[in-house]
Amino acid sequence: MDDRTEAINDYIRQDPFARFLGADVEIPKPGHARVTLTVTDDMLNFHGSTHGGLIFAMGDMAFAAASNSHGRTAVALNVAINFLRATTSGDRLVAEAVEESESGPVALYDITVRNDRTGAIVARSQNLVYRKKEWFVPDTAGQTP
Repeated sequence: MDDRTEAINDYIRQDPFARFLGADVEIPKPGHARVTLTVTDDMLNFHGSTHGGLIFAMGDMAFAAASNSHGRTAVALNVAINFLRATTSGDRLVAEAVEESESGPVALYDITVRNDRTGAIVARSQNLVYRKKEWFVPDTAGQTP
């Protein structure tokens, strides 16, 4: 891993909300991210299943990490999520975001949240990002934003 990629990954892993939740953020390559988290009792809704807001947040964290993994500031334009299965305390969830298409400053990502134990899909979303004309880790290769 080169110094720039390491700097981008370090910057993204400092996300205060991810740390607050106890989530682990991994960036295997630019445009691809994975977030893992074990659900605790404090993350359940009044029905005793994992709160939808937590599942959404995991997908959003993976989306943010993947879309910003190029070192350029990226912000969400749209998120459309489908909740497919319930989980509960003790389940380990894995959210994975993959860049599917990019056109100029706009890029499309597919996000899947799975139950790590069963492999079952918990939620799916398709998200759109806008990349600003600013870099949080400068691109030293001379590429234009």
